[in-house]
Amino acid sequence: MTRFPFRSVLVANRGEIAVRVLRACRELGLTGIAVHSDPDAGALHVREADRAVAIGGSAVADSYLDQGKLLAAAAEAGAGAVHPGYGLLSEHAGFARAVTRAGLTWVGPPPEAIAQMGDKLAARRAVLAAGVEPVPGTTDPVADPAEVVAFGEANGWPVAVKAAAGGGGRGIRVAAGPADAAEALASATREAAAAFGDGACYLERFFPRPRHVEVQVLADTHGAIVQLGERDCSVQRRHQKLVEEAPSPGLPAEVGQRLRTWAVAVAKACGYVGAGTVEFLWDPGSGGAWFLEMNTRIQVEHPITEQVTGIDLVAAQLRVAAGEPLGLTQDDLMVRGHAIECRVNAEDPARGFLPTPGTITTLRWPGGPGLRVDAGYEGGDTVPAFYDDLLGKLVAWAPDRERAIARMRAALDELAVEGVATTAPALARVLDHDDFRAARHWTTWLEETLDLGGITPAAAPAAEADFQVSAGGQTWPVRLYRHRPRGPGGGPGGGGLVVSPLAGTLAKVHVAAGQRVAQGEPLAVVEAMKMETPLLAPFDGSVVGVRCAVGGPVAAGQVVVEVKAGGP
Repeated sequence: MTRFPFRSVLVANRGEIAVRVLRACRELGLTGIAVHSDPDAGALHVREADRAVAIGGSAVADSYLDQGKLLAAAAEAGAGAVHPGYGLLSEHAGFARAVTRAGLTWVGPPPEAIAQMGDKLAARRAVLAAGVEPVPGTTDPVADPAEVVAFGEANGWPVAVKAAAGGGGRGIRVAAGPADAAEALASATREAAAAFGDGACYLERFFPRPRHVEVQVLADTHGAIVQLGERDCSVQRRHQKLVEEAPSPGLPAEVGQRLRTWAVAVAKACGYVGAGTVEFLWDPGSGGAWFLEMNTRIQVEHPITEQVTGIDLVAAQLRVAAGEPLGLTQDDLMVRGHAIECRVNAEDPARGFLPTPGTITTLRWPGGPGLRVDAGYEGGDTVPAFYDDLLGKLVAWAPDRERAIARMRAALDELAVEGVATTAPALARVLDHDDFRAARHWTTWLEETLDLGGITPAAAPAAEADFQVSAGGQTWPVRLYRHRPRGPGGGPGGGGLVVSPLAGTLAKVHVAAGQRVAQGEPLAVVEAMKMETPLLAPFDGSVVGVRCAVGGPVAAGQVVVEVKAGGP
């Protein structure tokens, strides 16, 4: 029985991972403390917690990314440790240091390891020194499109422009040739600066049909490091994983052994402690395999490793943070059967996986032998527009891959969600496809090959009420509709009023008042849930004005730019 030096854990996160950590704390006899923004006041992770602390705010920068608020919440609740989950501040070395300076236990790797692996250029240099081969690329930042062109001419096209401080698929753009270099670098830099506060980017050779293979590692404070096998995460959209499985199907034994050995070497090289994931690119066409990056946190897809190894990774994180030895060796670990995870996100696959925040009127998760659900929402909950849109994860285990696929396919049929669109129809198409069943897919396979035609688009959400009227003990929402005459050529908002199709942040404005624009020309970019959505000119004309500030929030249907037809 672990003797924890802390009795309570503040979970500095939200959604399904917060629920997962809180449940692990309860099982270990620890008090789980949740934090919540204003939109999350009634969220499932709050309901699951032993105690919850309000940190206010709506936008992620004003809530879950506000280190001061999180540390104040820990002090208010008397927490002894902080678990960051994944995303948000989980790979922020400064936050890890601040937690330890406050006298709290950080449930994660040392800040030095986070900093080294979080800086993708420093990570590339470190793994080279450890005898591990990274994807061919640069070890210094690039700032000039001419450098992208020079790299492409020397190493071959396409070229990936990647955020040096990035992760989670953000800050990545691909230049197919010299003509794309400037826009790819500008777009990756912009997203990197917005997502990570650091716009530095580097270059890697982009392989057109690679597989994404990663290895789970676990290390304690006594020098023991083990690997828990590999996972395949090659079904992705917008560089975001959608389906993961363990072990990786079709991976040659020699390549798998090399990647698992490299993963341990990388963990040793950075003095790693806790649960982490070393990611690799495997190119079946050439047979080559290379180091991509290390994620210094628990992964979204950790349940499939738990299902095939029997190791509770979150409980292991907490025990390691308490100073306990792993208590197992590499010889003790064995992979049994096959596990598949499907991410159920509030996104509409019929509309390019556009996020669909709103109230979930019906949600029935599947059940049965070999099925596991890690959920962040229940029926009646509202998916806010401010955060990641993952509703939950379906995990199916079976003795072999074929039966695991069949079990997952049945689970997707049983899943029932109303009120928001989900990725479930796209997930079913993935599992039904011959390429996936034969493990012939690659990281851009879904976007390049999978036919999503025929999926019914989600109905537009009902407009929010301007005010409510109460009488006789009942309340009715009232919406005011204001007539706006349509200008020549019309427009998304009528009269040249260009509106945002979704809630998010205004990441970029390309135009200014008085500027001439052509139909289809980019006016602005709205970023939401790891996706950039361009707003385009509805017709030839001139810009009357920009209604929103760069970096500020934008509501769905809100006017961003006004354009008028004709001359200035």
